[in-house]
Amino acid sequence: MVALSPALHRLKIPSLMMLVAFFLAGCGINNIPTEEERAKAAWSEVLNQYQRRSDLIPNLVETVKGYATQEKDVLTSVVEARAKATSVRVDASTITDPAQFKQFQDSQSQLSGALGRLLAVAEAYPDLKSNQNFLALQSQIEGTENRIAVARRDYIEAVRLYNTELRTFPGSIWAATLYRTAKPMETFTISEQQMQVPKVKFN
Repeated sequence: MVALSPALHRLKIPSLMMLVAFFLAGCGINNIPTEEERAKAAWSEVLNQYQRRSDLIPNLVETVKGYATQEKDVLTSVVEARAKATSVRVDASTITDPAQFKQFQDSQSQLSGALGRLLAVAEAYPDLKSNQNFLALQSQIEGTENRIAVARRDYIEAVRLYNTELRTFPGSIWAATLYRTAKPMETFTISEQQMQVPKVKFN
């Protein structure tokens, strides 16, 4: 057997390391952390848009209060729903904890419902409907709701890719060996109430 010279031996080790790195990169070893980071970024955008909506609500409540003080129940429900939504603890673990994620989703859904009722109140108050401050806030709220929908859609897709990577080959092998702490992430669902077809009654 021919012994390799030290110089040739030194050249062979980096080449071997490059070959191993190339093989590992090509077999999906980086897919799990890549998809995980993408899903986390999408989740951050969801939270960003919900926070934007939450920041707009106090000004909207004050504007409505100036024209419709008698709508105390609606105003109170929005304030309470906002307080509840902002009190829910949200961190990186939320997206892998089903109970915590459901609590977050439920609180945001409750706030959406209360906010919808508040905006509907304007129909009964022509002066409020024509108030420039109200119109601007209403437009911003509606724009934010659209951004929330887009952010949720992007998050759902990112989670689908990440969860699929954990469950399919070769990702499942890497999940069982190198990424044992990787957990499937939660995704948004639609409540049964929202899925029901509205009942239309003709008098």
